[in-house]
Amino acid sequence: MSRNPFDPTFDQLPATIPVFPLTGALLLPRGRLPLNIFEPRYLAMVKDALASDRMIGMIQPQGPVPNNGIARDPALYEIGCAGRITSFAETDDGRILITLTGVCRFTVAQELATTRGYRRVVPDWEPFKADLEEVEGTCLDRDRLTSGLKVYFQQCGISANWEAIEQTPDERLVHSLAMICPFEPTEKQALLEAPDLPSRAQMLLALIEMAVHDLPGGDTAKH
Repeated sequence: MSRNPFDPTFDQLPATIPVFPLTGALLLPRGRLPLNIFEPRYLAMVKDALASDRMIGMIQPQGPVPNNGIARDPALYEIGCAGRITSFAETDDGRILITLTGVCRFTVAQELATTRGYRRVVPDWEPFKADLEEVEGTCLDRDRLTSGLKVYFQQCGISANWEAIEQTPDERLVHSLAMICPFEPTEKQALLEAPDLPSRAQMLLALIEMAVHDLPGGDTAKH
């Protein structure tokens, strides 16, 4: 697949990025994450990103804000994924609708002072340099995935275009399913931190099959 000319190369990745801590949100390289922005600090973050490199880091907080009378942002997970704003629209009621397209994961090397209310970090991109290259080839047991996914989607009330799923390349399918399936935040984080696509694909299959087994009326996928 030809490279998107708007995507940064590894050497062009920024030295600092704003981060959007959001529980349960998962962004993976080349995945697309729609976001509805309405808090003043995150509206400022999006406006600043649009005025620079359009890069925002998605990362999960490790817990809620402490309820001890002290205003404090929750600690962040060590690993997140940066995305580039690839679509943007304003609403009449003052919200901004954006789509982030995943570029590269990062480790938080340092958190900086807040800027206009939003958080910023120094990212370490080096451990995830391979994220910038799309993985081709087969890493999925398609029959096993389809068997488990049909039961899982039915139990969750999710409709799907199965013909499109069958035609979707492995990386795009794994990343899309990992992002849209309603897994627990810790499970989302584990999918993010999987070292490579085969590992993430195996973890995805295991999570789907465990969820099917645990759902009311569910049964372990046959494979």
